[in-house]
Amino acid sequence: MTGAPIKVLVIDDEPPIRKLLRMGLATQGYEMLEAPSGKVALEKLAEDPALIILDLGLPDIDGHELLRTIRSRSESIPIVVLSSRGDEAGKVKALDLGADDYITKPFGMDELLARLRAALRHQLQVQGERPVFRTGDLSVDLVRRIVKVGEREIKLSPKEYDLLRVLVQHAGKVLTHRFLLKELWDELTDAQYLRVYVRQLRQKIETDPERPQFVLTETGIGYRLRAPD
Repeated sequence: MTGAPIKVLVIDDEPPIRKLLRMGLATQGYEMLEAPSGKVALEKLAEDPALIILDLGLPDIDGHELLRTIRSRSESIPIVVLSSRGDEAGKVKALDLGADDYITKPFGMDELLARLRAALRHQLQVQGERPVFRTGDLSVDLVRRIVKVGEREIKLSPKEYDLLRVLVQHAGKVLTHRFLLKELWDELTDAQYLRVYVRQLRQKIETDPERPQFVLTETGIGYRLRAPD
C-alpha cells in the first residue's frame, strides 16, 4: 500500500479477537483503531476510520443500535459485522440497518481480509460507478444494458435485468430478501417471487445453475453477486 495506511476501527470486547485482528490487519498494512465498547467506538469515529468491523455482542450498547447510530452519522463507511454462528435473524437485521457484510465467528483471517477488500471496493464502485462491470466471464454494460457471458450475449427479461442491475450495483455485498423485494416490486413481500427470478437469471448466466458461480445464496438471508475482478 502507498500513502497513508487505511484505518480500520475494530469494535469488539474480546481481547483475543482484537489481538488476532491487529496481527492480521498489520500484515496488509492497515492501521487498526480499537474499541472494546460502544461508547469508545463512538469516540473513535472522530478519527475517520475508512472501514468498521463491528461485533454485535457488546457489553454496553446493543450492537444493532450502535450500527444504527453509526449509519446515521455516516451513510458511506463500510461496516462488516461479526456475528455468532446460526444467528440468521441478527445478520438480516444488521444488513437491513446498513451493514455491508457479515462474517461468522470463528472466522479465517484470509476470508475476513477478502471481505474487507470487497467492502472497500464496493464503496469505491458506489462513489464512481463503472459503466461496465466484470466478474469472471460475466460482463454487464450498465449504459447499453448488454449482458455477456464470455462472447455470448444473454437476453434477459426486463425484471431479470433489473435484478441483475441491483446485484451489480452492490456486487460483493449481501442483499437481504427484504431489500431486493423492496427494490424490485415495492409492495411484494413474498420471497418466493424473488427465488423464481433468481432461478431464471441463473439458468441464463450460470454454466451450472445448481452450482452457481456468480449469483450466490446466503442461506436464510438473501443473495450476493460475486465481487468484481
